[in-house]
Amino acid sequence: MLDVLRDDHGLAHEAARATAPSVMTVLAAAVDGDDDLAAVAAVHGIGAVVDDEADAVLSRLLSHPRTFLREHAAWVLQSRLPRLDAIDRLIRVVAAGGFSGMLAQRTLESWGGSAGAHIAAALLQALAVTRDPQTRGRLVETLGLVFAEQAEEAVRLIALDPDESMTARIRAVAALGDRPGNPESVRVIESLRVADGELGAVVRLAAVDLGLLAGSVPAGGTTGLRIAQIFLHADIDSRMSRAGAGDNGGIATLLVRLGDKLAAQPGIERVLTISRGPHDRALEALTRDEKHVLGAVPMPGPAVTAAGAWPARVAVRRGIRRLLRAHRIDAVHLRMAEVGSLAAAEVAAEMNIPVVFTLAPDPHATIDALERTGGLRRDNFGLVDEREHFWFRARLVQRLAAKADHVVLFPRPDLARDLERLMGIDIADGSGRYSVVAEGIDLDVSRAAAADLADRADSPALDELDALVGALPPHRHGLPLAISVGRLHRVKGMATLVRAWARDPALREQCNLMIVGGDLVDPSPDEREQLELIAEVLREYPEASAGLVMPGHRPNDVVARWLAAVHAGRASLIARGGVYVCASLKEEFGLALLEALAAGLVVVGPDAGGPATYIEHGVTGILAPAGDPATLTEAVLAALDLARRPAASRVERARARISDGLTIDSMAGNLAAVYASVTAEEHRS
Repeated sequence: MLDVLRDDHGLAHEAARATAPSVMTVLAAAVDGDDDLAAVAAVHGIGAVVDDEADAVLSRLLSHPRTFLREHAAWVLQSRLPRLDAIDRLIRVVAAGGFSGMLAQRTLESWGGSAGAHIAAALLQALAVTRDPQTRGRLVETLGLVFAEQAEEAVRLIALDPDESMTARIRAVAALGDRPGNPESVRVIESLRVADGELGAVVRLAAVDLGLLAGSVPAGGTTGLRIAQIFLHADIDSRMSRAGAGDNGGIATLLVRLGDKLAAQPGIERVLTISRGPHDRALEALTRDEKHVLGAVPMPGPAVTAAGAWPARVAVRRGIRRLLRAHRIDAVHLRMAEVGSLAAAEVAAEMNIPVVFTLAPDPHATIDALERTGGLRRDNFGLVDEREHFWFRARLVQRLAAKADHVVLFPRPDLARDLERLMGIDIADGSGRYSVVAEGIDLDVSRAAAADLADRADSPALDELDALVGALPPHRHGLPLAISVGRLHRVKGMATLVRAWARDPALREQCNLMIVGGDLVDPSPDEREQLELIAEVLREYPEASAGLVMPGHRPNDVVARWLAAVHAGRASLIARGGVYVCASLKEEFGLALLEALAAGLVVVGPDAGGPATYIEHGVTGILAPAGDPATLTEAVLAALDLARRPAASRVERARARISDGLTIDSMAGNLAAVYASVTAEEHRS
């Protein structure tokens, strides 16, 4: 499958060269076939054919019964000239919402220059017959992207209309902020300054965009760099209180600590860490004059996972633009193929801000792993792609890497070979655009946790751990713990780990299992899926319930104390010799594994990706292929055996490896050098 993804440009090139009627016959047959992967590739091939029939086929595909074909047609049409018979169909896709709606909206936005009047008229017709507030909101937002006179007038009227749905009014007000030179827009925003609630908050942000309200940090006399780092899909606060819930994984914890360390580096004046957040926090962050500012981007509706956030592209772009402008950012660091990176790359290009991109083979490594384990096949690729957006994300990663001023790479045992195999990228191209920078952890956190354990002072975190294990049946007391920390997401493999432990009586009798992560009170769809799979395992192996502990997500400092306790033991409740298990399908680096090693634990990690560069197999941990419960069972048994041996030299060796280039301080220093290079005058020229 990766071969097909890598060679889609080759297919497009051949399609563009071929005789239109004959190539269209071949591609149309592939679209109608049972091979989903070939069908998607064919849609993109049709997008390269210079022929009216290709446009007609793409337009008709917008009404195809298979959703994934509609989705890819909406995307491909962005690269074509506007076609009037496709406009109404694209608007229907926008109205339906979701990822497909975002793609259709992008296409209409790109067509707005030459076909703006036609698009505006069609959107107004759709609004005339649409009553659902959410659908109206999507249509109004799209209308706000069309710079045609009738569209602008309609947006102003909707913003002022008290009988209009609040969703539509909010989208209209936000769009008016994109028109700073328009006196009519200014008058509307001025007239709404008395509004309260969410509408009032959006009015204030639009007033900032129009220059009616102060919305930037005063220029100082310092000359240090101002760096922005972005991860939208986390509720980031200085305490990292939501770590492990939803998409609040290791990256959220990393960015908070990294921001603090970067801000202390010579030559860096400010670090702006951008995540999602409410309107009031977004407004407040614009004028915060601190070394490390936590900025917020408001996103429409309730918080969703990264996979569900693509429809927020327009709001995200506005929020990021506002923050980058307010803090006069010199360089932006992007890390993932998600809506924040998509929007931020657009804004950075618009504002001529250098971009640093951390390149990882994601989703490529996930596709590779799922294909190997049978979860992804050519005949189900379309359905999986609807949920995971593999094709779009793979193309986004490659585009971000190609356009970035500098590319940061995670260490891997065979880095150059893996990137060539998985992504078709040659990092030895002589461009000087690539640097290997390992992620790192704050060793002070694990030292503080160990000291807390040794002091035997009152510790709410340790008391809670005792209570959780103490609630197990008495015959489960006094066993070591196998612990895993992370999001409840299929890629993290938590349900696979529970199955690997539950299926083997010998393993169950040797240890209890603790899964730390997930919002168990209000789970996201991804979390609910994993919880249902775990429940299915427990129905199959009911005796396993007696040794399974699932407390949900906990803050990072609490987890650090629990890891220390799993290593050292807790009186009669937890025996020494516990282990840490990472069951991820793919792990680019594995911060939680590093934290477990720093706590003194033997770890189990995947034998591919970053973990293989710092886990010594059979010495500090066990490396095993990902995705197979039977293999994972054997790996955990081997880790428990290793943990029973004398620990002093093993722990010292693991901590020495971390101290040698895997700390947050070394990461900050290496990245500061990268930021200095991309902002240097000679680089920009």
